[in-house]
Amino acid sequence: MSPSLFAVSDLHVRYIENRHVADRIEPETDEDWLIVAGDVGEIFSEIERTLRRLRGRFREVIWAPGNHELWTPAGDPVRLRGEQRYQELVRMCRDNGVLTPEDEYAVWRGAGGPVTVAPLFLLYDYSFRPVGADTREEALRQAYRSGVVCTDEMLLHSDPYPDRGSWCHARVTATEKRLSAADPRMPTVLINHWPLVRQPTEVLWYPEFAQWCGTERTADWHLRFGAVAVVYGHLHIPRTTYYDGVRFEEVSLGYPREWQRRGPVAPNPLRRILPAPS
Repeated sequence: MSPSLFAVSDLHVRYIENRHVADRIEPETDEDWLIVAGDVGEIFSEIERTLRRLRGRFREVIWAPGNHELWTPAGDPVRLRGEQRYQELVRMCRDNGVLTPEDEYAVWRGAGGPVTVAPLFLLYDYSFRPVGADTREEALRQAYRSGVVCTDEMLLHSDPYPDRGSWCHARVTATEKRLSAADPRMPTVLINHWPLVRQPTEVLWYPEFAQWCGTERTADWHLRFGAVAVVYGHLHIPRTTYYDGVRFEEVSLGYPREWQRRGPVAPNPLRRILPAPS
């Protein structure tokens, strides 16, 4: 059996059912790699425990942060906020041999390669607005009126940036420059917790939630940067779609109440990214 590049996201290990699923994740070969596309959990020690265990099983683990890792919840002894919390997560990953968006991009040379595997951290800027909302302020008013408000508004701090949109724009600008400097002949697997394009949010039950799901500034990145696959999570709607001929993989496990609706047996949440399914 040839090695594979697998992906998963949204393990949400604060739920004991999900912790059991995460603890059973295993590679198929000694050379398999694993992408973890955010939302491992909220408590710093639980995030570290899970990533350390996965790194002990896979040849390489590549992490991109989700919104939950960036929260500063009341029960977490690690009280860092915003950029400082992100940088402490990066330090923890490096201590455990896990690659992050701040590290040199790895190159997958197994089946389907060589490709540059690029974990990104881009956040969102409220530009995925619901119909009738021309501004961020109106989009938020709609969300609060409907009762569909992301917990990020209370727990995801943007320090030292004035707001999450500003942090997003700084991340997008820096990441775009870095990707533009890479070898254009090398295809990529782009990894971001939030979808790079708006289309995946069109199936949300609550369209108001889309404003917390990405930025219009990355709408063409899958084409500009030669993606053979784009990996994301966040929506808890695991599926494969194609936009402009590029494969997009939503790889989330999601909350127990969500995956339990799909069947009585806990799923194997791993999605094979490379080699591409035939």
